[in-house]
Amino acid sequence: LSLQYNNLSGGIPTEIGNLVNSTGIRLDNNNLSGQIPAGIGNLTKLTRLLLDGNGLTGEIPSGIGSLVNLTELRLNNNQLSGGIPTEIENLVNLTGLRLNDNNLSGSIPSEIGNLINLQHLHISQNDFSGSIPSEIGNLTNLQQISLQDCKLTGSIPESIGNLAN
Repeated sequence: LSLQYNNLSGGIPTEIGNLVNSTGIRLDNNNLSGQIPAGIGNLTKLTRLLLDGNGLTGEIPSGIGSLVNLTELRLNNNQLSGGIPTEIENLVNLTGLRLNDNNLSGSIPSEIGNLINLQHLHISQNDFSGSIPSEIGNLTNLQQISLQDCKLTGSIPESIGNLAN
């Protein structure tokens, strides 16, 4: 389903959760608003979910952790709030994760260290608190990491040295 770069408005219909045979959904760069429907977790065949560049609000649904075939998840440039759900640890096939430019808060979950295939991690420009989890050092395939403008505190974990391949 590719509807990107249009002028679509309103919410993402809850019926999107019925597209169980879809492997990709691109609704990026529209004027969509409202929450990400919980039924998105039904789409277990998805390899790409691109909802960036909209006006989506609310929290990232925990059902996102059911999308175990995802290689790319882009929720950046929205108005999402709340934390990164710990269920994200199930997305072990992800190579790209973009959550930057939202209103996400709380700590960066240590479970992010399970995403060992990540090549691109962009979570900058959010309202995170606390320190960088040492598990970030598990992401030895990272080519890009962006954590700026997040209000992080504490020291840089020594495990960051593991990122030099």
